[in-house]
Amino acid sequence: MKNQNIDSGKSFDFGKTSLDYAKYRDIYPKEFYEKIHSLGLCIKNQDVLDLGTGTGVLPRNMYHYGANFIGIDISKNQIEQARELSKGMDISYINKSVESLNFEKSSFDVVTACQCFFYFNHEILAPQIYDILKSNGKLAIMYMAWLPYEDKIAKASEDLILKYNPVWSGCGEVRHEIYIPKVYNQYFDVETSIIYDLKIPFTRDTWNGRIKTCRGIGASLSNDEISAFEKEHLKMLSEVTSNNFDILHYCAITVLAKK
Repeated sequence: MKNQNIDSGKSFDFGKTSLDYAKYRDIYPKEFYEKIHSLGLCIKNQDVLDLGTGTGVLPRNMYHYGANFIGIDISKNQIEQARELSKGMDISYINKSVESLNFEKSSFDVVTACQCFFYFNHEILAPQIYDILKSNGKLAIMYMAWLPYEDKIAKASEDLILKYNPVWSGCGEVRHEIYIPKVYNQYFDVETSIIYDLKIPFTRDTWNGRIKTCRGIGASLSNDEISAFEKEHLKMLSEVTSNNFDILHYCAITVLAKK
């Protein structure tokens, strides 16, 4: 993928890091999924389409609530991992871009987009989501990020990412509501917008894995660059923290209701 508004147009592909992504990116705590469920989303018997599903993190972790999930992602490698991790669950996965949805009108109660909404072409996508949602349908957008200005370990890791990839634009996160492009105003009303903090537990190995799978490293650097980064990152972690620690994150959820 390439987007001039992301990493100065440097290409990235999360499929490059799918094996590590499957191992290290399933980090949302139980509270995160309970919050989604408490908003009446992904509940029993709802038909849910998860955009940019990656390795199926959201469908897999919310499967026990009883919704009927379909996940879609542009990366073949991500979908392969999603299917492997979802064995024993009745979840369907589709390998295609979200901008090429071809479902029948009024097919879904809920469309979700977790950690991926800003990657899409919204001029194309917004009317498609409107069409495939039922009359009382919801679009739920979720995002979670570490807070580098309040967490010293996150800041040290972020600084090292920038050393290896200076154009990475995912740095410097602060709490903010999810940005909703204006095109959605034609089709949706904002129903809910919430922000809350979470402390996510890691070890040196799992935090290194989480950082390695971010867009700025595993999805965009060469294997040699990734290896060099990992060696330096693990050394840095051994000097600044014990093996078990928490990283401060914030979560944002915005729910749009179909007009």
